[in-house]
Amino acid sequence: MTKKFEPLDSGTIPRFAGLPTFMRLPVAEPSEVDIAILGVPFDLGTTNRAGTRHGPRELRNQSSLMRRVHHVTGLSPYDRARVADCGDVIIDPFDLMRSLDLISAHYAGVRAAGARPLTAGGDHLISLPILRGLVEDGPVGLIQFDAHSDTYDSFFNGSRYTHGTPFRRAIEEGLIDPTRFVQIGLRGAISDAGNYDYARDVGVRIIFIEELVARGVEDVMAEARAIVGDAPTYVTFDIDGIDPSQAPGTGTPEIGGFSTREAQAMVRLLDGLDIIGADLVEVAPPFDPSGLTALTGATILFELLCVLAGTVERKGAR
Repeated sequence: MTKKFEPLDSGTIPRFAGLPTFMRLPVAEPSEVDIAILGVPFDLGTTNRAGTRHGPRELRNQSSLMRRVHHVTGLSPYDRARVADCGDVIIDPFDLMRSLDLISAHYAGVRAAGARPLTAGGDHLISLPILRGLVEDGPVGLIQFDAHSDTYDSFFNGSRYTHGTPFRRAIEEGLIDPTRFVQIGLRGAISDAGNYDYARDVGVRIIFIEELVARGVEDVMAEARAIVGDAPTYVTFDIDGIDPSQAPGTGTPEIGGFSTREAQAMVRLLDGLDIIGADLVEVAPPFDPSGLTALTGATILFELLCVLAGTVERKGAR
């Protein structure tokens, strides 16, 4: 291919100019790239404060502040893989179940095109249809950065599809291997003493924030890497894993979370894994007019992009 996939040069075109695309990249089809950055403007799974349907648009805006070279590794993801903004998944804002089917079908198309998706959400329920679209050869591993387990069974008189249930459904559907599933940063009061029973019973490794603080980022991430091993793994990052003092724009904030610096360090320690895709979810811009939460989310997306680009480089770009 002769098409160039490079972000706009901020020394030539100011950051406040041009179309607002992820990382100021060109728009393309998944069949043209190795990594497809997509938005899923969805909050039909939200149980309390909605607003994540506006997440992808504001994440695009704030991603204009991302630069092309990682300051620690000295590497540019755009030199390691072809990356572009592949647009938003169209959902039906009046029909949750139809929306899940639309998302699944879209990601099945991304998989068939040979691209690895990096997704900007949207509430956390979107991880379920994304996995439905991506997983075809048996369950995958999962690393989840989050304040909440999202392995609950149902809400509101039997509603089984909410942002609190995606990973229970994914385990039940054979999309995730629970023995290769680790949750990092969980915290906060729970509604019932048995809220974590299902996850523990099926073999999910739960690392509460207190354990992360006591052991440190490097030790915890070494265990997470050992749990998922070398086999295909999906990564999901809920912005509410970060302390709301640094990321207040989310629907279910929980104080006492990890810092933005710890978040960056943990994502960087994913390098070397076989990551089939990743998402950043639960940014709700209406709750943070300053844009700080979306800026934090865009920065984590860049960190995830760098890790995904490393996977593409090791596996061989198409």
